Amino acid sequence: MRRRTLLGAAAAWPLAARAQERFPSRPLRFIVPFAAGGSTDALSRLAAQMLNEKLGQPVVVENIAGAGGTIGAQKVVEAPADGYTLMGGTPGPITINPHLMARLPYDVLRDLAPVVFLGDSPGVLVVPKGSPLQDVRQVVAQAKARPMTFASAGVGSFAHLAGELFRWRAGLEMTHVPYRGTAPAVTDLLANRVDLMMENYPSVQPWIASGDLRVLAVGLGKRFSLLPQVPTMAEAGVAECEASSWFGVFARSGTPAAVIAALNQAVNDSLRTPAVTAKLTELGVEATGGTPEAFRALVEKRLAEMGQVVRAAGIQPQ
Repeated sequence: MRRRTLLGAAAAWPLAARAQERFPSRPLRFIVPFAAGGSTDALSRLAAQMLNEKLGQPVVVENIAGAGGTIGAQKVVEAPADGYTLMGGTPGPITINPHLMARLPYDVLRDLAPVVFLGDSPGVLVVPKGSPLQDVRQVVAQAKARPMTFASAGVGSFAHLAGELFRWRAGLEMTHVPYRGTAPAVTDLLANRVDLMMENYPSVQPWIASGDLRVLAVGLGKRFSLLPQVPTMAEAGVAECEASSWFGVFARSGTPAAVIAALNQAVNDSLRTPAVTAKLTELGVEATGGTPEAFRALVEKRLAEMGQVVRAAGIQPQ
């Protein structure tokens, strides 16, 4: 009897292994934690297309907006840990909200599994074309000589925290001026009602292209391929000032490593194709890719750093 039981288990093992190898065997669900039409939506749909083409299964995109991306992220955490429910992750629900929300319904490092880092778009330090400030060193010198202001699209926005990071790393006293969106903030910046702004590149790209805004530095560890002539913050004299609006794919923690690897490879393979990199360039994003481990390390670094920025700015969780 025992021998037949062992033989039965041995015979079942290859069947279980083959079942795992067949991932995915049904459609996948890709959650966008923001409303349709924005940059996260566009990048999520591109990622879904990559997975569809490489894995051979439909990928259904679902927009679940609310609470700065928190509701969509929670849906991923509540889903089975099988790799069939994914999310397009950005700094908001991953590295910013944990420090701004007192009762976040998930723990980023415990509940979410980074799959692949799709691409990066830097925060750019911009001034109006008529500003006398020509580089970051002049900004630092002027901020130490007289009061200066920086604009953002609201308290807790990417531009706010990127501006606070710059102020903190440069050792400056600057006044934050929040607006109800990027457009009104840029309007006052162009009218010289505020001195500068540090916003993610796609959000201000039209004004950069028109020449109305001048970029002084990018918040990346290396130069941005779409602005190769612009120095990094470190090159401009402000160390450890990396602020970028990155995008990556997440699953629920506990998803089998083989499934994570299959998803990761599908996206990395797609990122090597000219059509995909060209589309990312149109969206103002530099293709990145890499391993799940490297992506997790980035998330851990940015999560810790954002906590330092929030505390330095005196922002209280709500």
